[in-house]
Amino acid sequence: MEAIITIVGFLGAGKTTLLKQLINSFTEKGWSPFLILNDYENANMDAQQFTKQVELKSIKALSGSCICCSGIVELRNIVNRIPQRNKGITLIEANGTSDACSLMEFLGVGINERFLPPIQISVIDVKNWQKRGEHNELELNQILVSSLFVLTHVDKTSKTRENEVIEALKKINPFAKIINIHNLDVSLLPALLPTKNKLQKIEHQKTHWSSCSVALPNLPNHNAIKEICRKIPKSILRVKGCTLIGAEKNYTYFERTPDGEAFIRPFKGIPITGSKLLTIGPGSEPQLLHKIVNSVLN
Repeated sequence: MEAIITIVGFLGAGKTTLLKQLINSFTEKGWSPFLILNDYENANMDAQQFTKQVELKSIKALSGSCICCSGIVELRNIVNRIPQRNKGITLIEANGTSDACSLMEFLGVGINERFLPPIQISVIDVKNWQKRGEHNELELNQILVSSLFVLTHVDKTSKTRENEVIEALKKINPFAKIINIHNLDVSLLPALLPTKNKLQKIEHQKTHWSSCSVALPNLPNHNAIKEICRKIPKSILRVKGCTLIGAEKNYTYFERTPDGEAFIRPFKGIPITGSKLLTIGPGSEPQLLHKIVNSVLN
């Protein structure tokens, strides 16, 4: 039977980093991964980043809907249509504001019998855990029904802080295993069992934030990217984009995490939707993004 592993975690916690590591490890051990990626605006941009690891036919991008509610039927249909493979495994990356309890409750119904009951992995950003202000409740909700906690950003904080977070996690979900991302052994994942922890409902609208995307012109240099990220209000928790820089022929990808740190790296290929600037969080409006981009370029 094929295992289904859903990966949840707050915006910028490191879900995509974990997913890339899992794909490499599973592939090396002879497994055949199928990926489902969910995002508010443009999951295709993220999907393209995996095409050198997995064939395009084994990647499905699910954009513009929340897989824990409005997108759950589409998600079930995608899963049920996944072709059978030798040593197949399905990996689902949920968007960073998913209601993880609702996702597992809904996904556990209507899946073909050839699949094992889905299990959930929570990615825990040790540095920023429960430092989300008004969004702490959502972050807590995301760990309640997980079978495994994967700790990230451990190298950016102290051992004392790491131990404090581990103890807090154990109190909230004592059934989950806890492991550092650098010590993860993928051979153990298909054997994980669904959690025995209790579901806890959250006001679902708290997980639905505004988001938007706008076309992004070519930018003169990397400093322009950093300036755009700096000027976008902190209330907008996630920023990412893809564009051409100067006379470069290859595209550049960038993102800003909720703590304000910006990362810039090469983009593999040509974005299907062209150059874009995407934001998630309160205050995400096209007019604001256009104004910020114009102020940087003029």
